[in-house]
Amino acid sequence: MSDHYAVIGNPIEHSKSPAIHAAFATQTGEDVVYGRLLGDLDDFAGDVRRFFSEGGRGLNVTVPFKEQAWRLADERSPRAEIAGAVNTLIPLKDSRVRGDNTDGVGLVRDLTHNHGCPLAGARILLLGAGGASRGVLRPLLEAKPARLTIANRTASKAADLAVTVASLGEVTGCGLDQLGGQRFDLIINGTAAGLKGEAPPVPEDVLSDGGWCYDMMYGDQPTAFVRWGLEHGASKAMDGLGMLVEQAAESFLLWRGVRPETASVIRQLRG
Repeated sequence: MSDHYAVIGNPIEHSKSPAIHAAFATQTGEDVVYGRLLGDLDDFAGDVRRFFSEGGRGLNVTVPFKEQAWRLADERSPRAEIAGAVNTLIPLKDSRVRGDNTDGVGLVRDLTHNHGCPLAGARILLLGAGGASRGVLRPLLEAKPARLTIANRTASKAADLAVTVASLGEVTGCGLDQLGGQRFDLIINGTAAGLKGEAPPVPEDVLSDGGWCYDMMYGDQPTAFVRWGLEHGASKAMDGLGMLVEQAAESFLLWRGVRPETASVIRQLRG
């Protein structure tokens, strides 16, 4: 009998996760069925408990439930603990649940493995201090950049977030309006500005010569931040579709003990 997994969110019909995991299952020979679960905005915990009580073997969690999943988890990985959000749930014995966050690993693997972006010794600017940024901080700092700057519209939020990971590396927080005179080798957009078709308001010269831009959002057309990067001389500007596939591969590894190959799946999703 197949092992059942799903992604839970609200809305959920747009999710590419079933197609990604179906490709992983075919590739690895794992007997997996993966579906979508429309989460009840008023009873997320109940939905999770029911899925696992009916034999579900794992859940991915997407908007708007990642923080609720963090609170629900009986134990959490160190990267999930720092993120304050969980996107992968794993059932344990005695009806307990473990929470993990694979977003940051997905981002780092996409940057380094798929695009060849050097992170060690790099000056990295992370835009935004919300859940998307929190989810990637630990893996980014573990890649040993020269420094990581978090910039947000509200400077205090960026500064507070920097404090939570200060022990992991050279990291500071500031407002978007405090970036003047600074240059970065890699700029990562973790803000929701793209939902409005906009790029974050950063100085025109904040990207170093030959620098890279990465948008955690993705779409059928280049995102506003990808366009901004190309217009401002980025040697490479990428969206987050590869991150989506890589974070899914990390979840698959946690559940099944095997890491699927991702390049062919990314090409498939690109159409």
